[in-house]
Amino acid sequence: MADAEEIDPFTLEVPDAALHELHRRISDTRWPDSPSDADWHLGPPLGYLRELAEYWRDRYDWRAAERRINQFAQFSTRIDGQNVHFLHVRSAEPDAVPLILTHGWPGSIVEYLELVGPLADPAAHGGDPADAFHVVVPSIPGFGLSGVTHEPGWGVERIAHAWAELMRRLGYSRYLAHGNDWGSAITRELGLADPSHVVALHVLQVFSAIAGPSAADSDDPEERCSAVAAQRYRDELGGYSAIQATRPRLMAYALNDSPVAQLAWVVDAFKNWTDSRDLPEEAVDRDTMLTNIMLYWLTGTAGSSARLYQESFGTFMAPARPSTVPTAVALFPRDIALPVRRIAEQSNNIVRWTTYERGGHFASLEVPGLVLADVRAAFRPFRP
Repeated sequence: MADAEEIDPFTLEVPDAALHELHRRISDTRWPDSPSDADWHLGPPLGYLRELAEYWRDRYDWRAAERRINQFAQFSTRIDGQNVHFLHVRSAEPDAVPLILTHGWPGSIVEYLELVGPLADPAAHGGDPADAFHVVVPSIPGFGLSGVTHEPGWGVERIAHAWAELMRRLGYSRYLAHGNDWGSAITRELGLADPSHVVALHVLQVFSAIAGPSAADSDDPEERCSAVAAQRYRDELGGYSAIQATRPRLMAYALNDSPVAQLAWVVDAFKNWTDSRDLPEEAVDRDTMLTNIMLYWLTGTAGSSARLYQESFGTFMAPARPSTVPTAVALFPRDIALPVRRIAEQSNNIVRWTTYERGGHFASLEVPGLVLADVRAAFRPFRP
């Protein structure tokens, strides 16, 4: 049976029982033995994580986060047999252009909550009304409020085709796209899947343009930084992806059963992938991190989100199919992936390449003003 094309309003309403269960499970955690040092090289330190879990249980206000999300118009629809949840905020500006924003792992729509208002209504946020967008922020299938995927095959290409269909259903025949992490890969693929409608792209990574190990001794600082960051990822930070790309079900048992396991799995990324020195909340405040984690916990999507690695990680950094869609790239120094422009230009139509002095992998949460300004500037030449 073909998908119905209905688009239904959505309101986030989590039952009190789900919150009580979360609190009980945190209280019942069986904590592991751990060295007493506060270093993160073994994973989140026991003392830090225990205090954060207690904060989650006793002081974090989910209802405030829920109200904030519900301030934005939300909808759901079925595409290719899968539920797709999305924010859709239309601008009142007559010349606004459509923009779809795609998060990654372990992100969610939370990545873009600070940006939706300024993008849709720049005048109300001290900006130029000429920079207005109609904003679409979907939850990737298998992530958060889109719910779990129930069949294999939901990789980057299929998601990109789903986004093209979503924008068609919303009546947008000409649109722009931005992405981070998996969202960067999906955004680039969207340009390949729907080139007659995608006008331009803005991404924070170009994964196929990362320098190889031999560039670690390069005289070119861009290539050297790229190679060093990639080596750190391979040697120190990439364990989670190796598991999720080969045995996603293995960790799903723990992450779906223990909120503290889910907490540790995600907070470790917020510490090591951001522009923070000692604690992740130096880059992203803890309530925002916890709201992001709640969207995995409450929906039981730890396992299905991990399966995206198994579906697509093999092609994540493979040689890319050539793209002619104009592409802007914004780079932040503490990201885990730093591409090289020379390599990126071999298979992408690079029209803008901007490097910033602060920020990391979750730039839209860490330095939202920089991302906002870069998106606006990058897309100005592509307005009608």
